[in-house]
Amino acid sequence: MSRFFAGGDSSSESSSSDEEDLYSDPEAQKVDEESEEDSDEEEEVEESSSDEEDGKGGVSKFLKQNQESSEESEDEDRVTVVKSAKDKRLEELEGVVKLIDNARRINDWSTISTEFDKLNRQIVKMVAQEKVPKIYVKTIAELEDFMNDTIATQKVSTKKLNATNARGLNAMKQKIKRNNREYTTEIEKYRLDKEDYMMSEEEEEVQPAEKVKKPKAVYTDGVDAADDGGGEWGIVGQDGKALQYTAESILKNLRSIVESRGKKNTDRAEQIRIMERLLAVATTPYQNIRVLLTLISTRFDLTTSSSTNYMSQEQWKSAEHEFGALLGILEDNRNLVVVENAEEWEDVEKPPQPAAGELFKIPGSIVSIAERLDDELTRSLQHVDPHTAEYIERLSDEQALYNNILRALLYVENLQTIEKLDTPQDAANRMVMRRLEHVYFKPSQIVSILEETAWKAVPAELDSKITPRNGPQDVATLVQVLSTYLFKNSVDIIRARAYLCQVYYFALHDQYYRARDMLLMSHLQETIANFNISTQILFNRTLVQVGLCAFRASLVYEAQNTLQEICGSGRQKELLAQGVQLQRYSLVTPEQEKLERQRQLPFHMHINLDLLECVYLTCSMLLEVPLLAQTGSSPEIKKRVISKTYRRLLEFHERQIFTGPPENTRDHVMQASRALAAGEWKKAADLICSIKVWELMANSEQIKKMLSEQIQEEGLRTYLFTYAPFYDTLSVNTLASMFDLTERKVAAVVSKMISHEELAAALDQVNSAIIFRKGVELSRLQSLALTLSDKASGLIESNERVLEQRTQGTANAFERQGGQGGRGGRGGRGGRGGQRGDRGGSRTRGGQQFGGGALGGAIKV
Repeated sequence: MSRFFAGGDSSSESSSSDEEDLYSDPEAQKVDEESEEDSDEEEEVEESSSDEEDGKGGVSKFLKQNQESSEESEDEDRVTVVKSAKDKRLEELEGVVKLIDNARRINDWSTISTEFDKLNRQIVKMVAQEKVPKIYVKTIAELEDFMNDTIATQKVSTKKLNATNARGLNAMKQKIKRNNREYTTEIEKYRLDKEDYMMSEEEEEVQPAEKVKKPKAVYTDGVDAADDGGGEWGIVGQDGKALQYTAESILKNLRSIVESRGKKNTDRAEQIRIMERLLAVATTPYQNIRVLLTLISTRFDLTTSSSTNYMSQEQWKSAEHEFGALLGILEDNRNLVVVENAEEWEDVEKPPQPAAGELFKIPGSIVSIAERLDDELTRSLQHVDPHTAEYIERLSDEQALYNNILRALLYVENLQTIEKLDTPQDAANRMVMRRLEHVYFKPSQIVSILEETAWKAVPAELDSKITPRNGPQDVATLVQVLSTYLFKNSVDIIRARAYLCQVYYFALHDQYYRARDMLLMSHLQETIANFNISTQILFNRTLVQVGLCAFRASLVYEAQNTLQEICGSGRQKELLAQGVQLQRYSLVTPEQEKLERQRQLPFHMHINLDLLECVYLTCSMLLEVPLLAQTGSSPEIKKRVISKTYRRLLEFHERQIFTGPPENTRDHVMQASRALAAGEWKKAADLICSIKVWELMANSEQIKKMLSEQIQEEGLRTYLFTYAPFYDTLSVNTLASMFDLTERKVAAVVSKMISHEELAAALDQVNSAIIFRKGVELSRLQSLALTLSDKASGLIESNERVLEQRTQGTANAFERQGGQGGRGGRGGRGGRGGQRGDRGGSRTRGGQQFGGGALGGAIKV
């Protein structure tokens, strides 16, 4: 029996070997090598099964033999399909991809994480032998997009993932981030055109396998300089010819590169390498300018096709270096000018040859390149962690950028002197605005270093008419000159931003009255809602800086009034573009959130929010605590609320049963408020001065001293408001010793309170005492009576308004007709109705004399 089955096995093997002869020898050899292990395993399984069958009973052998003999005829008609190891691995890969797709449909991140690990284990074996399958690239690209959509949805959705799915999603974040770095190029190709990318795979499978020779590095003449032997190496294309780049073919190659911009499946990295080679072989200034303009623009295009929204540091530095080289060529060749309204040279075979003294226009925009470099640096700083050394390293590139902005401004000024060009004023305005935006928020010492280094990088023969090289080196003068230039030559947004930058600079350098007067004269607070969001953010920053300047100048009321609009809203981060505050039930879409994040300012431009909150709450305390003490005897003042935010925090703090030691800024201010209201001004001063955030200010000791003096004065005012009803006279000397003030200071504070009618008293300068007038202060009963009277009069007014609405001006709205009364027609109740009718008829016709009922009568009596 075993010999029979052995013979059957040999026949099947011979038939399969006959079919394998149809393949070419190399392919058959490859298939045999790949499937050798699988065939060995199959033979072992067949031998073991045949041994088991030998041990069975005779009946089963007979039945099995008949069954197998009937199946042999069917097996002869079947066609044996031989699958290579590559096809088997592809089938397994497709199976895993299908499981991942099914898990995506039901948002099962746990399964996705497990299958993703299995997928990567399979792809390691495949990549070792051939290139990455395109179905794998499609899967990881779609997984990344699906993950980003899920994260964005979870931020705004009230329905959260369960614990298992949340763990799977967090694990996939790290896995996809690490894994997709290796396949960035393939993913970008897939995202550029998904259909063409996947169709190219099908075409490759359909076409017969042809051996394509890879480009070889061969020894040629006139291509690239090599290191050894003075020889040169080039790249050989598919046709076997060396790809040579010469000075004569530069314009032709540039034309093909420009025409391919924006098209699908364009390899921009390869285009950049080609243009770098063209730049190396360029011989004339015109060729250099054309190559540099195209090369810089192509580097900017890399940002649009990449998964990140900003240029890499390497690409940015290359673009900045090339921009500097472009400006250098233009400065040396004044007959070549780059302007936006120029016509492109059409003849790619023959370069232009301008005559001596003739200007030749090249299409391009120096201003746009400078602005794009500035924007890309800002985007990069937004995405870098500000607490790392990488941020400091990236920030150091600002000096090189500022140098190029200054050189670009000098170039635009030179173009304006040429009458033939008719250069628009807007180009100079944009460059001056960019220069001002790099200066206005920085201290004077840093700006001085920035300016000095920039002028050293500018060639000695170049100078500026706006800010001469040998002009005043004062930073305040520089800001004044740049702002004045924009006031005269610009309109709308640029002019408003110039105003705000100058006000910000004055406020930053403690020139409060100058900053306040400029801000008020500009009337921007009335029209700021009509400007774009970035200008509104600059206005908010300027307003906050003016408030901080007023605080440093000991102007507590002005500081609190200025900061009220920003700090009272509770949205400081959002209004100052220093963070995104996502509330639980907010209706912000992912697109709006993305735009909000793009508007965020880099970290080095931030205003410290802890310091801002501390200043606002401290100013509110110094104004609110005396006001709360004053309301005890004056009910009219109860309606006055200076800061609702402060009142809410104070009420919450007073409701707490136990209050521990202060831990943050709010706790310090709230406990200081309670101590100040109780007359313990020394404790309040110690609590306020112990806040560590004051160290962030320039003159912290002077600020603390100013705060202590303010707390002493407000403590004196609070004491007089609280205990004035209990005194007939009070010695000035006693008050001076209680609050550690001079008698002259106490007399000045009391005189000010008397003149403002806050205190019913007189100051006896002869005896150095305060004489309080009695009878002016209201008692508790009198205050309640006045409150009742106010509420009653308000009720009467509301009743009259309702009456006017219902009657609509009718003269006899409540008069009974015919004198019958309301319900006088029924039997025994007629008399009662008649009485009512008489009372109704006795009213004066034509008048609405509604007196307010019983309550109105009581009040009139």
